[in-house]
Amino acid sequence: MGARTKLEGIPAPFTRAVEEVKRAVARPELELGEMPAPQRIAPFAHAMTADVVVADVELGTGRFILLHDPAGNDAWNGTFRCVTFARADIEQEMATDPLITQVGWSWLTDALEGAGAEHTNPAGSITVVRSEGFGAMTDDETDAQIEVRASWTPHGGLEPHASAWMELLGKLAGLPPLAPGVVPLTRRRASR
Repeated sequence: MGARTKLEGIPAPFTRAVEEVKRAVARPELELGEMPAPQRIAPFAHAMTADVVVADVELGTGRFILLHDPAGNDAWNGTFRCVTFARADIEQEMATDPLITQVGWSWLTDALEGAGAEHTNPAGSITVVRSEGFGAMTDDETDAQIEVRASWTPHGGLEPHASAWMELLGKLAGLPPLAPGVVPLTRRRASR
């Protein structure tokens, strides 16, 4: 058997990478699922979703997409690319902090480093949105959200990269770090 599986035409490195991503252990507040992957960015893609849920309240949401182009991609400087989106509600005071975008980026880079996710070519943006009602909507609650959109070229195994994404979701949603030695239970929900 060559680099591609005979039945599906999927490259073996991509199949292994998806298996590694699926082995990442989620903390108990995350509800994981799979979603259709984008078709036009790379020849092969796998996409996951996660919602951060505490006491039946959704605190955050996100997506993790693994892209693979066996021919390589000059912009990636590799054959794989991890792409993430993560969003969570934050307090109004945090939204007005001029350093919140830098803090949001550090949450991503710290999560990658903490998971041992070796990578190059990181790129992304942090967006903070504040909403306040006026007129007939004056009584509506004000709210604020932070969004992280990022991508990077992974090196080594892919499990640490998926773990870093899940850690980022927890940080954005304000979850405390897990105590050392605590192993979270994996909870998966059906595909959407």
